[in-house]
Amino acid sequence: MSPNPLAMVDQAIDLQLSQLSTSFRFILDVTPIDAEDVKDAFLAGDVREPEFTYRDYVIEPEVLHTVLHSIDVTRVQDTTVAALLRNKHRELDLQLSMLRCRGSQDFRNLSIELFGGVRQDLVTAAEAILARVEASTWAGERLTAEEFLALANEELDYYRGLEPDVDIHAEIRPDSTGVMVSGNLLLIGPEASVSADRANALIQHEVGTHLVTQVNGSHQPLQVLGTGLAGYDETQEGLAVLAEVACGELTAGRLRQLAGRVLTVSRMLGGASFRECWGALVDEGFHPGGAFSTVMRIFRSGGLTKDACYLRGLIDLLGHLRAGGQLGAFFLGKFALEDLPLIEELSARGVLSDPVVLPRWFDEDSGRQRLLAAARSTDPTELIQGVAA
Repeated sequence: MSPNPLAMVDQAIDLQLSQLSTSFRFILDVTPIDAEDVKDAFLAGDVREPEFTYRDYVIEPEVLHTVLHSIDVTRVQDTTVAALLRNKHRELDLQLSMLRCRGSQDFRNLSIELFGGVRQDLVTAAEAILARVEASTWAGERLTAEEFLALANEELDYYRGLEPDVDIHAEIRPDSTGVMVSGNLLLIGPEASVSADRANALIQHEVGTHLVTQVNGSHQPLQVLGTGLAGYDETQEGLAVLAEVACGELTAGRLRQLAGRVLTVSRMLGGASFRECWGALVDEGFHPGGAFSTVMRIFRSGGLTKDACYLRGLIDLLGHLRAGGQLGAFFLGKFALEDLPLIEELSARGVLSDPVVLPRWFDEDSGRQRLLAAARSTDPTELIQGVAA
């Protein structure tokens, strides 16, 4: 392995921030542990406005805040790295502040500061998707958590075949709901049920994007590229949805789901209740159970606006491609589109190393052809079910 080109003090501060990032599990900590039970009660009419239960913190946020404030990012010598690490320090401060006020209005206000709200142009795009894409009911085969885990492990074996040192894993976790990535783990809730026609797309989204960029970032001289630079979520989620496009499996239902998330965030911020947001989605053709899950994600912990970033990130990356931009640099680690010039500068200076592995969806000719076609599109609905193939 080549010596780290960064100054020792820069390496030390980078390591401190990356280690702190992995000492808590933000998404897990703000996600209910009883979502399925509450959903059953809500759909049965036993609960009007849901209240959820959350896991205990492994380390109290106040303790982590104290650690964070002991990290002096003003000592970083490389000016580009300094800008990136200052922003990461601020993001960690916001995340820990959100954990300290989980379940309150302050949580929602901090979420807007961290993830943003919803601009009118994004609301308009979401409304256009629901108007143009008809609701449909999938009555085909569904995979259990165990069956989906088996498929995920096959994909993990593919990457381990490319690079034996790849440290990524998948497991079924009783305290998890749905399918999500936390660090280098793909977590699957025991009650998870995945449509067969969405299984590969979901694997390319979670494993082929989130875990692959985690692997590549964790092998960089700048370690925070593995845990994620400030504001990386929007670009990561947009890239992960592009993975679904590249494998030809972005379904109508999935695109409607992303639009529904945007509208639900907008409605929540406008003062609508959980039930009102749920009823609006049902009126727009969403299945009651699916509508509950969408609204739960957005109302969790007091109001999490993150879910608007999937569609926003997709639209921004499509614009990047239309303008002649490339995707290759995004596999160096986890970072925001707005930081691309800084990442490219570090790469040109030899500070960053090449990716350890490339996503299967990007490395195959069929995927690249679909992405080329997608780059010519100004309408996300044209990307459904491999229309861009």
